[in-house]
Amino acid sequence: MRRYLGLKRIVLPWSRRDTTQNESSPLIPKASSAKEDDEEHDNVTPESRQVGPDNRQDDSRVLVSNQPHYRYSFTDYFLKYFLFLCNLVFTVLGLVVLGLGMWGLISKESFAQEKIGSIGTDPMLILVSLGFVLTLLCLSGCLGALRENCSLLKLFSATVLALITAQVLAGIVAYSLQGQIGSYLRSGMLAAMVHYQDDLDLRFIADEIQTNLQCCGADNYRDWELNIYYNCSAPGVLACGVPATCCVDPLENGTVWNSQCGLGAQLLDEFSAQSVIFLGGCLGGMSRWIEQHEGLIGTVGIVVLGVQILTLFIATRLLESIHWHKMYM
Repeated sequence: MRRYLGLKRIVLPWSRRDTTQNESSPLIPKASSAKEDDEEHDNVTPESRQVGPDNRQDDSRVLVSNQPHYRYSFTDYFLKYFLFLCNLVFTVLGLVVLGLGMWGLISKESFAQEKIGSIGTDPMLILVSLGFVLTLLCLSGCLGALRENCSLLKLFSATVLALITAQVLAGIVAYSLQGQIGSYLRSGMLAAMVHYQDDLDLRFIADEIQTNLQCCGADNYRDWELNIYYNCSAPGVLACGVPATCCVDPLENGTVWNSQCGLGAQLLDEFSAQSVIFLGGCLGGMSRWIEQHEGLIGTVGIVVLGVQILTLFIATRLLESIHWHKMYM
């Protein structure tokens, strides 16, 4: 009946309940419970709503504790000490090369006043430069990895990258000029023969080539006529001769080195000379040696280049780990 008449219940003032004190009613939410719900929703304690310097410090502690903390993994430690040990080994190797170069210069008295002007063309200077660069480079990588020094690691990585680039470019140039390599080798061999008696380093190189490849001269044994001491017009006993390293059997009775076994060899015809000295030139021997060992040469080149690329990758990975560690430390 009341629904059809559209009557509504009129709440009289004296019949209104006291909602402030009737806290047990299930229909009326508690003021404190509503406040607790808000606090639970925001995960904020009542003390944190108060404004004060102590609360600011607590908030900063919460923010710091919520920041991610980067820790080194086992891989990071492995790469760090692997890079350190590799560079330590190559540092020692560089010091050995540097020591050999300096020993060669000192033993030949290259620092003497009369020889200091030609020290720039001394082959031992190549060993000194190579040993110095290798020692400096590997020492920077060694200390950079051990001390986690980003500056040293960046210097090491940049230098290794430059070396890789230079080697790749040198390989490309050598491949494109492979037809002219023979002429360069011939010029170098002839220069070593001309200065055979004057330069101990060139003499050592020429003797090692002739002994190991069992050859004599650049093209044949008569090339030694270019040397002023072995020229047939020379006044000495070496005239028309060849070095003892050209001899088939330079050892008498297998024990004593016969340094005069090549005397007068240029006066002999090829049939008579073949029993005394090697007739073939060293250029052909070097070409045959390169052809026989080209697989080994290519493998060594790839391995050396691969080691440098791996070292560069490890240094880059270690730099990234140090960066993240310092950022979130």
